[in-house]
Amino acid sequence: MSLPRVSIQTADFDLGAEIAALRAQDARVGAVCSFVGTVRDRHPDAPGQVTALELEHYPGMTERAIEAMVDAAFARFPLYGARVVHRVGPLAPTDQIVLVAVSSAHRGAAFQACEFLMDYLKTQAPFWKKEQTPEGGRWVDARVSDDAALARWGIQARNV
Repeated sequence: MSLPRVSIQTADFDLGAEIAALRAQDARVGAVCSFVGTVRDRHPDAPGQVTALELEHYPGMTERAIEAMVDAAFARFPLYGARVVHRVGPLAPTDQIVLVAVSSAHRGAAFQACEFLMDYLKTQAPFWKKEQTPEGGRWVDARVSDDAALARWGIQARNV
């Protein structure tokens, strides 16, 4: 049984199990590259400590948007597999929040595809987060404006 390419979930994920499933005894795979993002205790653009984070999305729409990103990665790079797991709901500093993992025959394609997907995900995926600080909570668009990251891949930023 193969896992879906994209999962939006409240539960934590097991990096080792995710990588094993991505490889799935595929003898063509010569490289697996992964990125795990964790919740920080501060926001780089706001003073103060983040004590908790709540992430929301539009079910169905978010998965379709990320699936399109994965399709774009497969069109650009010689990949054998890809997996994106993004958590939603309440999270605390140090919790895992996102996994991007790809498999390919060679490390160069795997590294590039992983970075491509993470840049695309961070700047374009429709998530909203509420950061809790000692001063109170505030909802923010989780998409980060990073024109340089998108330009590196020839992607024009959408108005978010």
